[in-house]
Amino acid sequence: MSDTKACIVQRDRTVLLECGHPGFEEARGKLAHFAELVKSPSAFHTYRITPLSLWNAASLGWTAEEIVGALASIARWEVPSALIQDIRSLVGRYGKLRIEVGKAEAGKLRLTASDPQLLDEVLAIPAVQASGLRRAAPEQAELDAVRRGRIKQELTRLGYPVLDLAGYHEGQPLQLGWKAQGGSFALRDYQQAAADAFEGVAGSGGSGVLVLPCGAGKTVIGLGVLEKQQCECLILTSNATSVGQWIAELTDKTTLDPSQIGEYTGQKKEVRPVTVATYQILTHRRSKEDEFEHMRLFNERNWGLIIYDEVHLLPAPVFRATADIQATRRLGLTATLVREDGCEQDVFSLIGPKRYEMPWKELESMGWIAKVECTEVRVAMEPELREAYTYAEGKEKFRIAAENPGKLEVVRRLLAKHPEESVLIIGQYIDQLKQLSESLGIPLISGRMAHKERGRLYESFKRGEIRVLAVSKVANFAVDLPDASVAIEISGSFGSRQEEAQRLGRILRPKNGNNRAYFYALVSQESKEEDFAIRRQLFLVEQGYEYSVRYDSDPGLFRSGASHERASSHPAKDRPIPDLKEASSRP
Repeated sequence: MSDTKACIVQRDRTVLLECGHPGFEEARGKLAHFAELVKSPSAFHTYRITPLSLWNAASLGWTAEEIVGALASIARWEVPSALIQDIRSLVGRYGKLRIEVGKAEAGKLRLTASDPQLLDEVLAIPAVQASGLRRAAPEQAELDAVRRGRIKQELTRLGYPVLDLAGYHEGQPLQLGWKAQGGSFALRDYQQAAADAFEGVAGSGGSGVLVLPCGAGKTVIGLGVLEKQQCECLILTSNATSVGQWIAELTDKTTLDPSQIGEYTGQKKEVRPVTVATYQILTHRRSKEDEFEHMRLFNERNWGLIIYDEVHLLPAPVFRATADIQATRRLGLTATLVREDGCEQDVFSLIGPKRYEMPWKELESMGWIAKVECTEVRVAMEPELREAYTYAEGKEKFRIAAENPGKLEVVRRLLAKHPEESVLIIGQYIDQLKQLSESLGIPLISGRMAHKERGRLYESFKRGEIRVLAVSKVANFAVDLPDASVAIEISGSFGSRQEEAQRLGRILRPKNGNNRAYFYALVSQESKEEDFAIRRQLFLVEQGYEYSVRYDSDPGLFRSGASHERASSHPAKDRPIPDLKEASSRP
């Protein structure tokens, strides 16, 4: 026991981390392995230990005793004995149920339990009974191979994680290697470690998720896994721009001939040994009553590997299709496992557990991504706007605050502060972005713009011909803007943590010189937008980023080279992250 340690560990699986404590960074690093950040006021951060956070830790090799030991090393007082029992019980569940290859007729698998009593519990669940699971021995039940994914999904939701050891089919072989580029191309050390982690040990690999920051080279890691597997591959990603990036990387870095690489989007329908498609085309249908006609792409060829880029965006219909192809190796790539729909468990059960994670700050310390200063700028509302805001209701109240015209002058002054930097201005609302674009005389990219014109502007921005670019949420994902060093967020999607992470990710790529970047989030003062901004920032705070809070009335904010420390005259509000329903009812 010691009052010199940074954490207060509570019976209800919550951990309070004192932000001003000298052991803050060490404790945060340990908690990141097996707990989730849920609140981040300035005095104490609140973490919660969940079944899923423990199972992901177990998938990375953590034992219950190692987790308890890590907690004890940072706990101010003794870790509650009831919590220790919970951790041992939950971690102990991982691996107690295993799916293995059956010994009987083809098309059958077996579910093996660690003891007959556990199998009794599982077979008593109505949803499991409906799946056709049949007891074959005291500790074994037989299941149809086609139900492999559904069983895993259902049992994980019910608190029984399944270790899938049934293996995978090899798929159609495809020879490829790295293309020589002034010498043979090689993955960075952490990229190689991530690709190796996907392989796993003792037959446990072949499916799972690799979690790395934007700018870490997740596409190249995906190519590294494909190069190891030497098989035909289907790559699914978030938009047509990302499809183009994958194809460019495949062409540039591998020995594949362009004729072996296909694009499957709204514009083209090419099915080739390596095919890159969008989630949107897979979920397209003519009406709500019609089938998803392009889902057949999952069975168009004998794929040996399916890569899910931006796996946190995976739509529900693709989850359902994935449940039926569990014999195919599956690789998920993402900067964050956060899903706003709460379906992290489905990623765990159907794509696979977390196989590798590279902390954002660790990659920053190695120089592979830029150091970012994050500032939340609170912008006053004029009296007329404040009155309109007061009498508005629901989402309209949030939109009025988000489109505060006062943000335009703040943007103008921030651009003057960074006269030599390349700047992205990112927003949620097209009308707001149009007004800003016209007032500042800068180009605007939105989803309505043709891909050809969009690509032309991206190239001009990368070459430095355009210094400032306004972008709608079309630029949230997989847009290659390596030279951006300043991002100004003028509005966002309510409390979307994944969106905030992706937007900051637009400026993370390494920079020449001091390798620094700047992220400004503009929010209307004393409005719902403040509450949602705090929630949006939660994931990045968990990764080690701290937002200083400044006000538009502070002249030091706009002074070139000014300190980004929090202004003492305007302390941040020390309040917990509000529930979204609660935030929606805020006056």
